[in-house]
Amino acid sequence: MNADPGRVISSQALRRLTVSIRLAVSALVLTAILLTAALSSLLWWRTAEATSRQLASTINEQIVAAVRKEVGAIVDEARAAHTAIRTLFLQNVLDTREADKREFVFLSQLQSQATISWVAFGWPDGAFFAAHKLGDGRLEMMEISLTDHAGQRRVDEYDVVPGDIEFANRRFEPTDFRVADRTWFKTGLKAEEPEWFKVTDHPIGQRPSIAFAGPIDVYQERQGVLAIMIEYTRLARFLAQLEVGRTGTAFIFDGNGELVAAPDKDADELHPARGDQKLLPLAQKALAQAGTAKDSWRSRLTSDGAAYEFALTPLPFPGWRIATIIPEAEFLGPVEATLRHLILGLAVGAVLAALASALLARTVIAAPLSRVVGEIRHVETFALELVRRHPSRLKEIASLSGAIAEMAAGLSAFRKFIPADLVRALLRQGVEAKPGGAIQELSVMFVDVAGFTGLSERMGDRVVPLLSRYLDLASEVVVANGGTIDKFIGDAVMAFWGAPQPQADHAERCCRAALDIRRAIVESGLTDDLGDPLQIRIGINSGRMLVGNIGSELRLNYTVIGDAVNVASRLESANKSYGTQVLIGEATERLARGAIITREIDSIAVYGREEGVAIHELIGLAGEVDAERHAATWIARYERGLAKYRSRDLEGAVVDFEKVLLDRPEDVAAKAMLARCEELLKGHHEFWRPVTILNSK
Repeated sequence: MNADPGRVISSQALRRLTVSIRLAVSALVLTAILLTAALSSLLWWRTAEATSRQLASTINEQIVAAVRKEVGAIVDEARAAHTAIRTLFLQNVLDTREADKREFVFLSQLQSQATISWVAFGWPDGAFFAAHKLGDGRLEMMEISLTDHAGQRRVDEYDVVPGDIEFANRRFEPTDFRVADRTWFKTGLKAEEPEWFKVTDHPIGQRPSIAFAGPIDVYQERQGVLAIMIEYTRLARFLAQLEVGRTGTAFIFDGNGELVAAPDKDADELHPARGDQKLLPLAQKALAQAGTAKDSWRSRLTSDGAAYEFALTPLPFPGWRIATIIPEAEFLGPVEATLRHLILGLAVGAVLAALASALLARTVIAAPLSRVVGEIRHVETFALELVRRHPSRLKEIASLSGAIAEMAAGLSAFRKFIPADLVRALLRQGVEAKPGGAIQELSVMFVDVAGFTGLSERMGDRVVPLLSRYLDLASEVVVANGGTIDKFIGDAVMAFWGAPQPQADHAERCCRAALDIRRAIVESGLTDDLGDPLQIRIGINSGRMLVGNIGSELRLNYTVIGDAVNVASRLESANKSYGTQVLIGEATERLARGAIITREIDSIAVYGREEGVAIHELIGLAGEVDAERHAATWIARYERGLAKYRSRDLEGAVVDFEKVLLDRPEDVAAKAMLARCEELLKGHHEFWRPVTILNSK
């Protein structure tokens, strides 16, 4: 039979076009890297300008925020100082003519308010008094009187020392300063409320400042004008502390475009701010372009071949604006350097990837498949935490690995509802997921938070973290002691021992877990909303019960049911009546005897049954509690009293229970039994049974 010539030619062409996996993977890696490098370079170049503007904007926002905060603080401090002094005058605590008190108050304000330069007061008759700073090291008070030493001002100098000031010198010097000629005084004398003024002339000369000045009225009589002044040099020193990039700067201008402050770290009340600011002409040029813009304004400026980012932003003071100017080179330079490093790194990566791809291509199929099979084995044994996603250049293998990882992730979500250890044990034993079970002798435990209903009502949804922490501790202890967590019922934890893995010592394990839970709760320091330690109650019982997959075809629960389970639940509730934390049933005490220390508490009959069973308080483990000491003292006394109570020797029982209370005055069980005996002694007790009937399910 002759072959189709066309098909033969196609097969030959296909063989000529095929390449090795090593070459294909290497070519793919190199192509991807080269394309990435080219695209990255293009994107970097196209976004360089946008990046620089964004960085400049970020720095500008930080600077503006800092200056806004400082200016706001200056305004607030001035208002606060004015209000404080004005209040002293209004409440007649301080009289404007009381020199000593006035000087003390003015100096105190200067010392306590870092930004204030002057505190001044002018009287309607033209007299003037002021306290002002001379830098950070000295203070000065001056008074100009129209009667005493007319035409002169009295000047007192003070040195600032840690926590105090010291008088240094007093002098008199001529002055032509007249407060009555100052705008802030004339306007303030006629005003009703304080307002802001621009002040240039001071008694000591030209000192550009702002003043918060207003009238002082006492008993509806105008006493004068109080002014709180801040010299611009304080702002200049603050601006010098700001880092506007590496070489940028910030200026503050008023509403007329005049410079308020430029950075100068040495400026203060003694040293005027320097005017030789390199970038100031450029900032003034941009300010002229902005005109009377009230909102934030941005622009890009060039000067001598260099580009700058300029931003103008209003400040929380009438008419003031802050201007920031930053060279673009500060941002484009790092961008270009990063681009060079990126290209170099990509080139090195391309070489290394080419070498690595040639080696990896030989195992591109076998190794990934082996790993995927390993992950399937993990899923098979329900070791879901070991499952990992393994990327592969082969689509089918990558999809398979991803599907397995997603399946494991989905199954992992159910592990919080179905214990993984339980599932593994059921899988090992070949238990099918269908309804069914078997009768076995097991031990079951119920753990509950005392008073949880009231606690949850008081705390609302804030109880969830507390409940979660408590359930975590209880769950960890149960698992650590080989138990199976059955379910959570509100604040209750139900767990059992002896299934699905058989445990000959299931009763002892259950008791040990109860003591460990109690200890863990104490050591964790868990408290309720009132700050009291969290109290728990535990009931334990052993016996034959049905264990298995209980439920329907739609939903199953691996659980235990039976009369022994109901008794354990009732024992947990019975703790309330006996003031105990852990009560165990008669069967549990018998199975764990020798390994635990207990106190027989009473005999009870659960709801619907007449037959009583002995219940015991779990005290501790035999190796951890001095059994002989306890047996010889209060435990022995209590159990002796209980025996007399059951034999109807009520007088003898009273004596023994009273002895227990001498050793343990707060023993609720002893109190209850004593009260029961005394009540029976008061009336006829021929027909009573020494069994406590539980009247609720």
